[in-house]
Amino acid sequence: MPRSYRRERLNERIKELLGELVQTRLKDPRIGLVTITAVDIAPDYSSAKVYFTVMGDEAARAESRKGLESAKSFLRKAVGGELELRQSPELRFLYDETLDRAMRIDQVLRDTRREEPETPSSDAEALGGEEETHGGKDMDGEA
Repeated sequence: MPRSYRRERLNERIKELLGELVQTRLKDPRIGLVTITAVDIAPDYSSAKVYFTVMGDEAARAESRKGLESAKSFLRKAVGGELELRQSPELRFLYDETLDRAMRIDQVLRDTRREEPETPSSDAEALGGEEETHGGKDMDGEA
């Protein structure tokens, strides 16, 4: 499918706008520290997937989603009015698991590093701590 620069710009503008609205205009206590991470508007502009993250556990995530769902009509109207679209897209809020996956991968890598036996980190340590030489001369240029 050919790339639509208009759609990409619109996705970015909706993301910025929703992020601003969530932080400044929504007063729902269920909505925690929500960050809008991405928006993917349909080719016909009738709907948009809005990806978000939230600090906290599964319960905080569920509560934030409920708060966003209850503010959906307000957010849709604000997006349509600000962007002057003929039809405001229907907003679908989806939790963005990218950060969670990255943290799990990072944890697995850290655990793997801890389990590996210690190995010398350089050839100099492997040779018993002798100074490394370059071209038959030591670091001071002496042979």
